[in-house]
Amino acid sequence: MKKILITGGAGFIGSHVAIKLLNNGYKVTILDNLSPQIHGFNGDLPSFLKGKVVFFKGDVRNKEDWRKALAGQDAVIHLAAETGTGQSMYEIHKYTDVNINGTSNLLDILTNEKHTVKKVIVASSRAIYGEGKYTCKDHGIVFPIARDDESMSKGDYECKCPICCGEVVLQATDEDSKIQPTSIYGITKYNQEQMVLLVCKAINIPAVAYRFQNVYGPGQSLSNPYTGILSIFSTRIKNGNEINVFEDGKETRDFVYIDDISDAVILGLEKEEANYEVFNVGSGIATDVLTVTAALIKAYNSKVSIKVSGNYRLGDIRHNYADLTKIEKKLGFKAKFDFQTGINNFVQWVEGQDVSDDKYEDSIKEMKEKGLYK
Repeated sequence: MKKILITGGAGFIGSHVAIKLLNNGYKVTILDNLSPQIHGFNGDLPSFLKGKVVFFKGDVRNKEDWRKALAGQDAVIHLAAETGTGQSMYEIHKYTDVNINGTSNLLDILTNEKHTVKKVIVASSRAIYGEGKYTCKDHGIVFPIARDDESMSKGDYECKCPICCGEVVLQATDEDSKIQPTSIYGITKYNQEQMVLLVCKAINIPAVAYRFQNVYGPGQSLSNPYTGILSIFSTRIKNGNEINVFEDGKETRDFVYIDDISDAVILGLEKEEANYEVFNVGSGIATDVLTVTAALIKAYNSKVSIKVSGNYRLGDIRHNYADLTKIEKKLGFKAKFDFQTGINNFVQWVEGQDVSDDKYEDSIKEMKEKGLYK
């Protein structure tokens, strides 16, 4: 397999995967609609990809765009999607249309039309797990339900045992954990991976689904207020604006560096052991938001103030980190970048960018209006 189509290939993850593929001798085609929310209103293919890839500006919701981009391709890396848990709770049609209907167009063509595709990789998300895996001293392994407004309004942010409502201890979430997304985004990502795995198996095309953790690194959109906290906080810092830390700042995420994600995708493309499997991709380490904030402020040598506000978003999870046993055993994957190295690389890149407009307050206003931000 030498000809690879990457949907969303002009974006953060896609462009990094494209460069690694090119360096490994692959020929790359990109299908991307250059969404203004991600790329700005004058969005373009990243300069480092120009002249090196075949580029189609198009939309996965348009079947004809798919047909043009798929011509002669050996494999598809399907990354194009609307991303953002908070925004998905009020842009419901948009998220389902792009993520689910866009994927159905691909599968329709693969099932009903002539093509040369021999493998499909689809980006899923850790968001499908909801709160993920915990242990209760009385009930063992449990999977807490979404936290409720009443508890969080009183400053009680931790998950509880769904059986006895007692305290629980966080565990690494493995691929066999209960699926219970707490956002429309999470629902659409689970739909995507299940559709791809089901249909591709039926038509005998190997498929792989990756449940990405919180991806960060150079090239991340600094203008999209619905993306990860590293870029949101960086934009706030560069504009000299106060950082609002939600809840008590002790909520955690599994931050995985972009180069590790790209490596995992290529392993899935090249290894038969990946066929028809789902894999977590992360660092396997839980890092709390206050640690992230302190690391960024130090790296930027900034004096912006931090406000631990107690604000919260309905649908947000409290903690998570990935169990990587499966991907380590089957594909030999291991994250190479520790958090501090990744942060330093990210900050160094941000320092060379134009300071983006800080649209964070606008995004908060939208969520407040919908009753999703407290």
